[in-house]
Amino acid sequence: MHVPIRRLEADLPLPAAQHPDDAGYDLYAAVDCHLDPAGGRALVATGIAIAVPSGCAGLVLPRSGLALNHGVTCLNTPGLIDPLYRGEVKVLLVNTDPSRPYDVQRGDRIAQLVLLHVEMIEWVEVDDLGATERNVFGFGSTGS
Repeated sequence: MHVPIRRLEADLPLPAAQHPDDAGYDLYAAVDCHLDPAGGRALVATGIAIAVPSGCAGLVLPRSGLALNHGVTCLNTPGLIDPLYRGEVKVLLVNTDPSRPYDVQRGDRIAQLVLLHVEMIEWVEVDDLGATERNVFGFGSTGS
């Protein structure tokens, strides 16, 4: 799949997979920022803009190592990039560590981007959806 991309920061790398079959492409911080402990957050620019192909969605996801080692994750996971958006990709980071701040440095890998094909749907309104074994049992219906 070819995806048009525009560099807004010439010295930052393009999104990159770290291994040949990785689904996620690392996104890099275009700015330094500080995340206070216990919920400090920042909207971090990545220095790129992309044209997500029609019929696809761009999902911005956390990096597992950043979450595990520092408690830093994406607040609105997954972040969604729609095909008509042409602005800079930004990542909303949050520090969940209760006591340690975290400093993002320009060039750090801060999130990953996954592109997925999505079905375009047309809603069909009906009076009855039909019964199933599960029916209307939702949250907690299968036990703890």
